Order: sequence, then structure tokens, then C-alpha cells
Amino acid sequence: MPPLQNPTLSLRERAADARREAHSRAAGTSALPSARTPRPPALHAHTHPRTPRSPVRTRSPQPPWAGPVCKSLEQKRMCISLCPRAGACEMPKDPLKAILLELECHFTWNLLKEDILFDVENTIGQQLEFLTTESRLTLYNLLAYVKHLKGQNEDALACLEQAEDITWREHPDKEEIRRLVTWGNYAWVYYHMDQLKEAQRHVDKIGAVCKKRSSPSDYKLESPEIECEKGWAFLKFGGKYYQKAKAAFEKALEAEPDNPEFSIGYAITVYRLDDGNRGGPARSLSLGPLRKAVTLNPDNAYMKVLLALKLQDVHAEAEGERHIEEILDQIASQPYVLRYAAKFYRRKKSLDEALGLLKKGLKATPTSSFLHHQMGLCYRAQMIQIKKDTCNRPKGEDKLRVDRLIAMALSHFKAAVERDSTFAFAYTDLANMYAEGGQYSKAEDVFQKALHLENITDDHRHQIHYYYGRFQEFHCKSESTAIHQYVEALKLRDRSLLRTKLTSALKKLAVKRLSHDASDVQSLCALGFVYKLEGEKRQAAEFYARAQGVDPENAESLAALCELRLCI
Repeated sequence: MPPLQNPTLSLRERAADARREAHSRAAGTSALPSARTPRPPALHAHTHPRTPRSPVRTRSPQPPWAGPVCKSLEQKRMCISLCPRAGACEMPKDPLKAILLELECHFTWNLLKEDILFDVENTIGQQLEFLTTESRLTLYNLLAYVKHLKGQNEDALACLEQAEDITWREHPDKEEIRRLVTWGNYAWVYYHMDQLKEAQRHVDKIGAVCKKRSSPSDYKLESPEIECEKGWAFLKFGGKYYQKAKAAFEKALEAEPDNPEFSIGYAITVYRLDDGNRGGPARSLSLGPLRKAVTLNPDNAYMKVLLALKLQDVHAEAEGERHIEEILDQIASQPYVLRYAAKFYRRKKSLDEALGLLKKGLKATPTSSFLHHQMGLCYRAQMIQIKKDTCNRPKGEDKLRVDRLIAMALSHFKAAVERDSTFAFAYTDLANMYAEGGQYSKAEDVFQKALHLENITDDHRHQIHYYYGRFQEFHCKSESTAIHQYVEALKLRDRSLLRTKLTSALKKLAVKRLSHDASDVQSLCALGFVYKLEGEKRQAAEFYARAQGVDPENAESLAALCELRLCI
């Protein structure tokens, strides 16, 4: 297969050429391209021969866009046909938007601009070059949407041209269905550029496919391929969308249970959900899906390395290492595989092997926040080992090595947050490493940035509160602030893997403070909160009542006490 053009190279020039080409054609509408003959790679999908659009059948009930201007699809077509400039007339904009909202594409999947991951364009570029777990079609479609969200519509159109070219090359068996999302994205981009005739032309293509396949909807087709692409889009937008991604892949697998691509998407999603929390026993819901994905995709090194990590989670490390060794014998330089193989060896305490693989991966992708974070974790582990071997009192050469390792870990953690400003784990690791080196002011600054991160999951925010509480308790000796942070963490996720650590720390700290001051309202309320969380309602009520006795105006204890007394 000839190499594809770089999506970020001369995007505006190629898109502008396509625009001039489109406007040079006659103003008629089009249906689907007929059976295709081989074409030269440079030919864009815009230039396919058109056939007159078939009359659109009337459907019942009326579509949601029917209103005062056009009461039905037939009337809407009639309004257009009666226009004195019928050859060049465009559909009225409001009815057109109503149709666009019916389409299945990135613009209608509620992928919010504020949830774009910091380095998503760089990530997509790396995945286009190195990763083979998903179709490049889905990556170009997603990149087009991201470009649009950033106001780069010409670049978005160029990415969609790449998506169309890939469809023709890589999905000839289902080319028609695979184009639907791309056409929907085209229609929306043109709509936002006020090129309504072009938007309408792509809507017509979708409508023709829906009619041909007897879809109950004029502009929407139920298809597992579309559900799969939706799943990939959700997955790329981060943790807030993982459950939606899981649902989309599940729907695709209902139609085709043994589809290799669908199984990969589902397994990766469940693996991410498994891996979403720190601080407790690993979940293993993804083990079965990962095994199936590897069975259906035996040559996919990326899926094998994820399976190896999950086997390590469930204490089957020897089986996992066999997969890792097999993978490393087969690949030369695949950074997305190397980084997870390195993670496997880091968790195995084989830190030199892990660092060797990470350095190799960074040569290929020097801007990877993940790789920098993993490098920092390895240097941190080496530092902890030295402290452990010296009973936490390193001296002489050991102290110099500890200082060097702290500096190297800080360097890589800083690189990780610079390249991904929403990488919550990198922020907490950076802050904790500053604290380890005695740089408490810098640690406080990083924690404050982490506490004010936007568009991160409650899981991540929950963990930030936990680690900040520990920093306040053990480094700053601010027990009051620590209690507040532990309570905030539990309010966010009362059933997380960190729950046992949080409740234990909170109880211990509150009891300690009460031993010095029995009237400490914050500690009394904290114990009331913990016991209420654990279902010990009478004990919770006792502590809230004591807090009320000390401070009758305390709103927290009053509200909790009233609620508890109604339940007891």
C-alpha cells in the first residue's frame, strides 16, 4: 500500500484545492458512488461521478425538524424544487441543522471541547505512525473533529480527505458503511463554514445509503461499525467517557461477537476501567476480554502486552512474562508496546530492564508524557530501594545517589505534566517527589495546580485529595487540613480502592486530636462522617451530637444529626 500523506503537512493547501475542485463542478446533487474501479491514490472522494438523487420517500411520523417552514420531508424537498434558482439553491439552514443533528458522527456524540486531552493531536499522530490496534480511518475522523473544535476547519477537511482515502484502501468490503461517519463530519464542517450546498450534498449521500439499506431513519443507520467508531472516539476523550465507550463496543459486539477490531476496542476500554484507580487490589474484569482479543488478533503485540500486565495484576506474572519475552523478540521499535513492557518490568522490580525499554521508546516518541512518567516512577523506585536498604538514613555515596535519583525523577515528572496538563497522576507524583526532596513550597504549588485541574474524573480528583492530605499530615504537620482533604476525598468516592486507607487515616488522626482536645468539632464531625459512611448510625449520631453540644450553630453536625435520628 502506498504511504499516506502526513495529515499535518500542507493541510490548508490540499483542502483549498479540494474546495476549488468542488465548486468547479455543476451544482447538482448526488447519490452514492457506483461500483468502484481502481483509482489513483491522489484522487479525492469529492470527485466521484454523481448520479441524480432518487426521490426521497415520505416517512411517518414526521421528523423532528418539521416545523413552520417545512412540515414534512416531502414539503421540504418541494420548497427547494420551487426555488427560482433551483440548480444552485441551498436547503434553508435551520431545517438542515435539524437533519445534521440526526446523523451519527463526532459532532452528535456529545464530545465536549473542554474534554479534549491536552496532547491529543500529538497522541493521534504517534498512533497513526506506530499503533495498529484500530483503523486509521477512525483516527483521521477524530483528528478532523479536534481540528474543527480548535477552529481549523480547512485542516479538518484535509483530515477527512485522508479518512476517505483510507476507507477506499483499507475497507473495500464495507466502504459504503465506513464512509457514513466521515460524510457526517464533512456535512457538519461545511455547515459551520456556511457552505450549505456542500453540507447538503454529503447529507444526501447518507440519505441514499439509508434508503438503499431500508433504514427506518432517513439519515441514521444502525451499524456495528459505527458503534465501534463511536467507542474509539469516546476512548480518546478520556476517563469521563470510558463507560460510554464500553457501551458502544458492547453494542457492536452484540452484532458481531467475534469481530477482531470490536474485541480489541472492548478489551482496551475495560482494561482502562480496571486500571482507573490506585491504592487497592487490582480489578480483573478485563482479563477475559483481553484473552479473547489476543486469540482473535494473535499478531497484535499491543494486546499481548496489555494481557501480560493484567496477568501480573492477578498474580500470574510468569505467564505474563512469557508474553512479554515473545513480544520483545518480535518487535524492533514500537513505543506503545515498549512502554507497557517497561511498566511490567518496573512492577516486577527489574528497574534496569524497564529503564532500558523506556529510553528506547523515548527515542521514537520523545514527547510522550506516559514514557516520561514511567521513567520518573523507575527512578523513584530506585531511590526508595536505597532508602529501604539504609533504614531510611542514607549517607555518603548512598545519599548522593538518592539526591541524583530525586533530581532525575523530578525532571521526568515535570516533563510529563508539561506535555499533558491534565495528567493527574503525574501531578501528584511530582508534588510528592518535591516533598521527598524537602522542597515543600514547590510541592504545595503543584498540589494546588492539581486541586484546580478541570475536566478530570472524580476518581482522579479523589486521589489528589488523598495524596494532598498525606502531604499535609506528614510533611506540613497540618492535621486540620489533612482531615479536611481526607473527608473531601471520601465525599467524591466513598467506595474507591482507597477507601480503607482513607477511613483508617481519618479515624486515627481524629482520635489523636480528640485525645488532646475532646471538644475539637472538626474531629468529632470527621468521626461522625466515617461511622455514617460505614453504616454505624448510632455511633455516628453520638459523635455528631457531641459536636452539636460544643457548637450548636455547626450546620454540618446539625444536618447529619437530624438525618440520622430519622433513620435510627
